[in-house]
Amino acid sequence: MTLSRFVTKNALRNKRRSILTIASIGVSLLLLTFMMTLWHGFYIDQGSAESTRRLVTRHRVSLTFNLPGYYREKIRAVPGVTAVVPNSWFGGLYKDNKPENFFAQFGTDPEEFPKVYPELQIPADQLAAWQRDRAGVIVSDELARQFGWKLGDRIVLQGTIYPMNLELTIRGIYHWPTTNKTVYFNAKYVEEAVNWFKGRAGTFSIMSAAPDDVSKISSAVDEMFHNAPEPTKTESEKAFGLSFVNMLGNVKAFILSICMAVVFTTLLVSANTMAMSIRERTREVAVLKTLGFERRTILGLFIGEAVSLSLAGGLFGCGFAWLLLTLMKQSPMGFFLAQMKVTSGTLGLALVVAALVGFLSSLVPSYNASRVAIVEGLRHIG
Repeated sequence: MTLSRFVTKNALRNKRRSILTIASIGVSLLLLTFMMTLWHGFYIDQGSAESTRRLVTRHRVSLTFNLPGYYREKIRAVPGVTAVVPNSWFGGLYKDNKPENFFAQFGTDPEEFPKVYPELQIPADQLAAWQRDRAGVIVSDELARQFGWKLGDRIVLQGTIYPMNLELTIRGIYHWPTTNKTVYFNAKYVEEAVNWFKGRAGTFSIMSAAPDDVSKISSAVDEMFHNAPEPTKTESEKAFGLSFVNMLGNVKAFILSICMAVVFTTLLVSANTMAMSIRERTREVAVLKTLGFERRTILGLFIGEAVSLSLAGGLFGCGFAWLLLTLMKQSPMGFFLAQMKVTSGTLGLALVVAALVGFLSSLVPSYNASRVAIVEGLRHIG
């Protein structure tokens, strides 16, 4: 029997305890992997090349306040700006208020929208049809599959913020590189029906000529409207998305504290299991020494068992984290996680943590076991 086979057999000698240990470590690594994925998505991943060139201008006080429509042309005149479109949240109900029928709805300018969002993948004839029809709408292919929509279908969105219902005709079905459950319609439809919204916009999305222009454009736009009755706050698309996360509080500290607690708990679980397992096998250690096994070999066998169990739990946790994130992206609120993905770096780091936990938790009891004298070990009753 090889040493690796010997380690595997001993790691699973008490199947119930081994399975429970793997499950405990797996659940901990699931949470750790998920938290690291959120950290990477929020604070490290910069998104697509196009998104690094985009900015969002909103009312400085709150998103609940609209901006004058004429701001658009003033923003367009800022050096480095290549295109500007309004984006106004409609927030209507489709069928009813059940979560499965929720999706994002934005009013925008169909003519300039593709210039600001070049990731949009849609047939040219469908894009032209949307641009011609004031009551037209384009929907993501994910929503089309979910609701069975096809070109020419009519959908009705019941107004909750605006005192009107949108009766829209599907003119295009687009694809987005990441998860996207959003419909886009012509903002003029709402402006013509709601007097107080005429000439207004919720936010403006700006496309810059280069990523280096983002900070200069941000400062120039806000300076332009600094003394206006409706001042603005302009930030990169990434920062705009993080502003929603920051509403929850100090998310960075929250994620870090959870990660530290997970690692510490996993270490305790693994250490307790290995201490119990090694203590029960004191006489076995004495027998191994009698057969000629060296101290370092015995030490390696016990550490190998612990690392094997920890890695098995890590693989289970990482795999389940990937599955959980995939399922959450398909949920009604999945567009908040559209950019999240369990990267190979995250998986590798989680598995390294699992291996380190197994190593550290078994180091002391394994070392003590390897020093047991043969006579003492044979006399041990446990």
